[in-house]
Amino acid sequence: MPLPHRVVVAVFPDVDLLDVTGPAEVFTLANRTVGRAAYQVRLAGAAAGEVRTSAGVRLLADLSFDEAGGNVDTLLVPGAVDLTDDGPLARIDPDVVAWVKETAPHARRVASVCVGAHVLAAAGLLDGRTATTHWSTAAQLAAEHPSVTVDPDPIFVRADRGRLWTGAGISACLDLALALVAEDLGEDTALSVARQLVMYLKRQGGQSQFSVPLSRPASARRDIDDLRLWIADHLDEELSAEVLAARMCLSERHFARVFTQETGASPAAYVEAARVEVARRLLETTDDPLQRIAAAAGLGSAETLHRAFRRQLATTPAAYRRRFRTRAT
Repeated sequence: MPLPHRVVVAVFPDVDLLDVTGPAEVFTLANRTVGRAAYQVRLAGAAAGEVRTSAGVRLLADLSFDEAGGNVDTLLVPGAVDLTDDGPLARIDPDVVAWVKETAPHARRVASVCVGAHVLAAAGLLDGRTATTHWSTAAQLAAEHPSVTVDPDPIFVRADRGRLWTGAGISACLDLALALVAEDLGEDTALSVARQLVMYLKRQGGQSQFSVPLSRPASARRDIDDLRLWIADHLDEELSAEVLAARMCLSERHFARVFTQETGASPAAYVEAARVEVARRLLETTDDPLQRIAAAAGLGSAETLHRAFRRQLATTPAAYRRRFRTRAT
């Protein structure tokens, strides 16, 4: 029987709780699925013992950084943020950075969760590479580390021939951990774990962190926010600027100006993005023909579907399906 894959997770004061416990739960369920100890998860801190998380829940570090040594298969680095008047800022713990910098060369694989990417960047591991992090600190990562290509959109990014992974925010830690399980134990095992977690879909790394209604902050106008939700529920109906303006009891010209100001997109561009999102989900989860998907998403025809995918995603529906289709278990 093969030896357990040793996962060492860095913990430190105010670390995000889910960043630590989410992946740990995925690895534990993977053990249960394959019927053996495929993973051994250990928490390492500046000292062994109690560590208070950002949620106030306390964790126990199994060992100190010094005790962890170089016997690490996967080094997992979660994150923490400090809330300021200008928004959240990723916390950079110098002890963690020093340990990661020393330990990473000996680990088979290094992965960051959420704003843990800032620690990897501070340790010099992301120089010249593409990485992701939580959308709220992506600008900080790009500003502080100009040699890193920061992409705030994907759920996770795999680099350095699979040796270096960076994950997006909060619940995306589950997607990242599932991808690691798929690499180690196979896609079927990862999908079984996803089902046990009651996850709607084991998402692939290239998919966006956002759905269209969430991709922009709430506007200053409640009526525009209500309209955005209404659009999401009526994508297979006529949603021209004329129709939407009439629903808002505004002239078409005034409506277009207000909507663009509040959302950052014209009504037509917003509706198309929302419809492409529906089409993406159908391509990921069904074998429906393109014409049926186009109709369900409100795009009308396969030709319109193709044009919208080219504009929104710079790819074709068929290429997207080949990459992101999730097999049934």
